[in-house]
Amino acid sequence: MEGEGPVPTDGRLPRLRLDELLDELQARIDEVRGTRDRLNGLLEAVMSVGRELDLPQVLRGIVEAAVTLVDAEYGALGVIGDDKKLSEFLTVGIGDDLRARIGNLPSGHGLLGELIRNPEPLRLPELSEHAASYGFPPHHPPMHSFLGVPIRVREEVFGNLYLTEKRGRADFDAEDEAVVTTLAVAAGIAIENARLYEEGRLRQRWLAASSELTSALLSGAEETEVLGGMLEQAVDIAGADMGVFYLVGIGGELRGSLARGEGAEAHRGVVLPTSEGTLAEAALAQEGLVTVADVESEPSIRVQPERWKGFGPAVAVTVGTKERLSGVLILARRRGRSPFTGSEVMALPGFAGQAALALELADRRRDAEQVSLLEDRDRIARDLHDLAIQRLFATGMTLQSARRFVEHPEAVERLGRAIDDLDATIKIIRSTIFGLREHDTPGTTPKLRNQVVKAVDEAATALGFAPALRMEGLLDTDVPPEAAEQVVAVLGEALTNVARHARARRAEVSVVADDGVLTVTVSDDGVGIPQDGRRGGLRNMSERAERLGGTLSVRARTGPGSGTVLEWRIPLPTGRG
Repeated sequence: MEGEGPVPTDGRLPRLRLDELLDELQARIDEVRGTRDRLNGLLEAVMSVGRELDLPQVLRGIVEAAVTLVDAEYGALGVIGDDKKLSEFLTVGIGDDLRARIGNLPSGHGLLGELIRNPEPLRLPELSEHAASYGFPPHHPPMHSFLGVPIRVREEVFGNLYLTEKRGRADFDAEDEAVVTTLAVAAGIAIENARLYEEGRLRQRWLAASSELTSALLSGAEETEVLGGMLEQAVDIAGADMGVFYLVGIGGELRGSLARGEGAEAHRGVVLPTSEGTLAEAALAQEGLVTVADVESEPSIRVQPERWKGFGPAVAVTVGTKERLSGVLILARRRGRSPFTGSEVMALPGFAGQAALALELADRRRDAEQVSLLEDRDRIARDLHDLAIQRLFATGMTLQSARRFVEHPEAVERLGRAIDDLDATIKIIRSTIFGLREHDTPGTTPKLRNQVVKAVDEAATALGFAPALRMEGLLDTDVPPEAAEQVVAVLGEALTNVARHARARRAEVSVVADDGVLTVTVSDDGVGIPQDGRRGGLRNMSERAERLGGTLSVRARTGPGSGTVLEWRIPLPTGRG
């Protein structure tokens, strides 16, 4: 045909076009295989993060999966806190040593904060050219290409995925963005499941702790020991470093405190006339849950703020109602740790309410036991009065009438001593009866024995243990009211000093009336009295003794270990009983 050139007869052109077609087909096959492998990888990543229920493991798995899917050298997941800053920052590709040299983790400024302010996917070939980029801190590895995708849990932006440095110096493309966006959707579901599981597990642990607390209190266990166990459980469940329980009186005064965990020694045995200027005051004012971002620098804590040195996030909750308040529970974490999240403390008010109910039920049980005890004391007092005293009195009268028939001088002397012993025994029994029947005369000043028992019981809370108590002699009859008042004051001052300064594990109290002398002794196994320590309390006790013609002595405890023995002595008037 005219216009056409000669056609090659050797077949080279068709073979070249066939090779081109085969190469193109092979490229398409490789592309399909790559897409298939990426989809398989995405599916495997989605299934992997969906299987895990432990939230930290879920977050770690999301970052690792994203880095693998888009072939990035570095990846991170930033969790957004309540203050719209990064509360957690998990990294992949940066070792522990390098992370330590870089320093503090980012809080969400610059380019990382751009996704917090505008939660939409962001893809950059050179991240340093973005207007929000601040640059990198010292020791930070160089990064150029960037892909950021938000992770949503329902309608809430939980955090952001940050991916940098695509391998081969390539840029992240639209397909990378689509893959990571798909992973972020699956990640949101996995995070929600893990959070729900964690909340349910925490709620179950709080309920179990409440049940254990109630059972322990109602079983008659020592209240101080039970409250200490409650603190240990609260610290563990909430992930705190320290827990404090302040006992609050009717007028808002702090009657003592228990503490467990790191730095607990500084918070034990706190006794203050008011809660003003303490973290307990803030909880009492709101009658509920109070969170503090940095308790060490909290301006409302004006009383002994040094107790909180080194601590950051804290949460406080009242235990009981305004009408029947038991105390304030405080949990704190070391400075630098993450704040308490809502899920971590959402069950805390319920736990505190259950603890208040358990304490009230324990009080009711003790009241019922006290009524039963008083009834038994009435019966014992009647038996002593109607039987024992009458028989002893009759025996004494018989001996007195028989004495005139005895002629031997030594026998007469022995009979006289026996009669005197019977008289002294009758006085002791009468003193015991008066003590047993103390409740029969409401409105009057309690007898000294009851006041001593009450003072020791009240000190047990501040001490963290119950002191041993021994009483001897006719305390309720031989000790005049003005001296009894001083005894109670001295006991309170001495035991408070032990709680505040001694760091003791045991203490013993004895109150003895013998041979016209009343002796009050308080000993402990603590650290002793420092030479340069304040001695205002000792001076007060010494003055009380001097006003009654007595003395005060303080000496180191003998025997193994250290400790202090305080002895307060006053003379008793003669002719009582």
